[in-house]
Amino acid sequence: MKPILIVGGGPAGLSAAHAVAQMGRRVILADKAERLGGAPIVSGYARLVPSGEWAKDAIGGMVKRVEGNALVEIRRGTTVERFAGEPGAFVARLSSGAEIEVSAAVLCTGFTHFDSVNKPEWGFGTYPDVVTTTQVEQMFSSGKGVYCPSDGRRPERVAILLCVGSRDRQIGREWCSKICCTVSANLAMEIREELPQCTVYIYYMDIRTFGLYEGAYYWESQEKHKVKYIKARIAEVTSDGKKLIVKGEDTLVKRPITIPFDMVVHAIGMDPNTDNPALAAAFGVTLEKYGHIAKSSTYTSMSGTSRPGVFVAGAATGPETIDDSIAQGQAAALAALAAASAGGIKEAAE
Repeated sequence: MKPILIVGGGPAGLSAAHAVAQMGRRVILADKAERLGGAPIVSGYARLVPSGEWAKDAIGGMVKRVEGNALVEIRRGTTVERFAGEPGAFVARLSSGAEIEVSAAVLCTGFTHFDSVNKPEWGFGTYPDVVTTTQVEQMFSSGKGVYCPSDGRRPERVAILLCVGSRDRQIGREWCSKICCTVSANLAMEIREELPQCTVYIYYMDIRTFGLYEGAYYWESQEKHKVKYIKARIAEVTSDGKKLIVKGEDTLVKRPITIPFDMVVHAIGMDPNTDNPALAAAFGVTLEKYGHIAKSSTYTSMSGTSRPGVFVAGAATGPETIDDSIAQGQAAALAALAAASAGGIKEAAE
């Protein structure tokens, strides 16, 4: 039987590759990066929600498991330029110039972090102490802890601005990025644990710590860690030469607010992967209206796309948690194995 092609080596792709190999089938895992692990590893995430495990350990362990499996062939720094054929008998042309025969494909190509330069009025790119949640994650994962990039000092007052690149029709981001509220609450607690004298404010439109995350993150961050929440509409982030100034309106009491901070953190959203148009063209699949890979009805075809034999999992279809991406990777592996088997039977009969 021909191998199954998995594109993307993040949590979903690693999960799919492991699941296929566990069934005794060969896998070709292609990733455009030189390192496997996707955003949690490449972007240097710190402690993951909700497990609290370090990304380098949790996702790093998934990487080692796949790298050590003889049934998994890894192609780093590789993209797929063309994908032709039908289930059980596809031919993929890789950016290396090679052509490989595969029985099915699973797209686990993830997302792109929102670039805060697209929200210039909130200070990113203008003031060095306006950073993103990803940058704060990197501070923690590097072991340095939280500091102001401008001069290395420890902040005494931090503002976290939610929904930067999410739920914002003015910049074409109409979707909720699902995990930002919880991640921000988690980071706020971590800042307070490391710097007990630091006051942390979270500015929000709504809080969406969905499911079981409400108590552990929203309420605990307030009641145990004394994180302050302000329901507000932010107008701009400026500077008085010494402090960053967050200006806006407190939408609960309907009055303007102007508060100085040492650091401002953008809780950046999850954009569609910037490679999605090229991926859609190469694999012959459609994108949904915002640019994520469109998936077929869950009730009739779990993990399916618009093309038979090509499946999708994780944040490639829209904002997703790491845990759910891992589960979807396993589901997509099962669907790909079924399609590959059906295609193989058809090919043998012919």
